[in-house]
Amino acid sequence: MLLFLRNLAFTLIVPGTVAVYVPLYVARNEPIGTGLALIAGSLLIALGAAIYLACQWDFAVFGRGTPAPIGEPRKFVSRGLYRHVRNPMYLGVLTTIVGWATLFWTTALLWYALGVAVAFHLFVMFYEEPHLKRVFGREYEEYCARVNRWLPARSP
Repeated sequence: MLLFLRNLAFTLIVPGTVAVYVPLYVARNEPIGTGLALIAGSLLIALGAAIYLACQWDFAVFGRGTPAPIGEPRKFVSRGLYRHVRNPMYLGVLTTIVGWATLFWTTALLWYALGVAVAFHLFVMFYEEPHLKRVFGREYEEYCARVNRWLPARSP
């Protein structure tokens, strides 16, 4: 139960802020799109949330931890969406932000998504990957050799 509450708290505070609260604040005066914008935006938001939640599930159930650096998984997680790309949770958050941008049809949220993407990339490069190499060593290095950072590899 404690692990569930820690995951819930992290999700509401960090991804909740980045992918929901800030985008809704930015778009607060924009009308919700209709037609294709409504459908595409809603689907992107749902897809981004599903990606994030699937990754969080793997962190909690398999890794026995949270996405938070202070409550990281005890076991290295390379299953589920992590078999295809090293950072699917970040991609889920970005997909959600692009969904809001589509739903409200506003470029301000596209610029915000770009800024978040750059911040994610810098965080991954300068903190997360060096940290995972220290903690998981060769297992993580072999994983990096097999799985791309941001885009899934094409199957041969």
